Amino acid sequence: MNDPTTVIDRLRRTTDSIVGEADLRERLTCGRPLRIKYGVDCTAPDLHLGHAVNLWMMRQLQDLGHQVVFLLGDLTTRVGDPTGRSETRPVLTPEEIEANATSFLEQVSLVLRTDPAVFEVRRNSEWYDGMRVAELLGLFAQVTHAQLMARDMFRERVAAGREIAVHELAYPVLQGYDSFAMQSDLTIVGTDQLFNEQLGRHFQQRLGAPPQVVITTTITPGLDGRAKQSKSLNNYVGLTDPPREKFGKLMSIPDDLVEPYARVYTELPMDTVAALGAAAAHGGPQARDAKLRLAAAVVTRYHGAGTAKAELEAFRRTFSDRSQPEDIPEIVVDSSVTTALDLLRAIRPGDSNSELRRLIRQGAVTIDGTRADDPAEAVDLGTGVVIKSGARTWHRVRRH
Repeated sequence: MNDPTTVIDRLRRTTDSIVGEADLRERLTCGRPLRIKYGVDCTAPDLHLGHAVNLWMMRQLQDLGHQVVFLLGDLTTRVGDPTGRSETRPVLTPEEIEANATSFLEQVSLVLRTDPAVFEVRRNSEWYDGMRVAELLGLFAQVTHAQLMARDMFRERVAAGREIAVHELAYPVLQGYDSFAMQSDLTIVGTDQLFNEQLGRHFQQRLGAPPQVVITTTITPGLDGRAKQSKSLNNYVGLTDPPREKFGKLMSIPDDLVEPYARVYTELPMDTVAALGAAAAHGGPQARDAKLRLAAAVVTRYHGAGTAKAELEAFRRTFSDRSQPEDIPEIVVDSSVTTALDLLRAIRPGDSNSELRRLIRQGAVTIDGTRADDPAEAVDLGTGVVIKSGARTWHRVRRH
């Protein structure tokens, strides 16, 4: 069951690189469960399909008896992770950190098993809150300025004349020491975290512990086919999105994303993945059908085959037959809603005003079948109207 070749071959489907593969093979045969580090910075608890690639790999290992150690970086969140940032990240309050930590735990449970035999929760405040200044300085003494400045993100900020705060330089050191403190055997991360986790190996070796294996995973573009999935870019499929939203978002992707999405976000056999990619390359109806298969596979993974079948049928009814959905959610608004922009604010409270205006100007909003072109356009709700915003979102709106 823990045959190294079999296990690693299963993981390779979504693996970019393995640092310490020989160590991983040896540990898979040592007769004890691996401790798999899964660390999160508690700043943005909105997990999406991209994050879930790592979670599903960990789930495979949990099913073999290995243990995920879910590390909530409550202390390091107070420091602020500079990864991917051109400016210093704002620091959250303890209350915000706790709320985000709770949300993270709820979301990872959609994929990971959380029974104590294979899941443990730790916080890095456990070792940092009681660490003496002399001991902390001793950690910093084991990392050179040159090592930290080898990170491309720091070099780019210096080249652009942007400041780097000292606490940001400390962040990779703290994240690296986490691996020693929690006795990590393996961590599975995106390529943007490789530098920090390499420091984890560095500290473990310097402090007399076996170095953790680092697996980096495949990163795919977001729904727009360009930048990686991000809430700020609204180009992501959230783990907590309802099945209809997941299905509809996946139907909107560019044709050339069908193959990589099917490979990293589903469990479809690889020959099926290749066939879907070839079909999508033809465009037209073949690409549409390939996306239908992809969307159904993703919804099946998170919500079950029955739900996926229902969403497939609903999508075909709505978009192939050009009909309205049968179960349009209803929103009740007050008298302050008088314009097209007001309506969108009421039905899409999570979107910014600029995002809502862009939807209107792109012709993506209709009110009772008539396109709304001006955010300031007055609307008459009468006894109720049906609003379609974007390609998939429908609402019925009426006044109190």
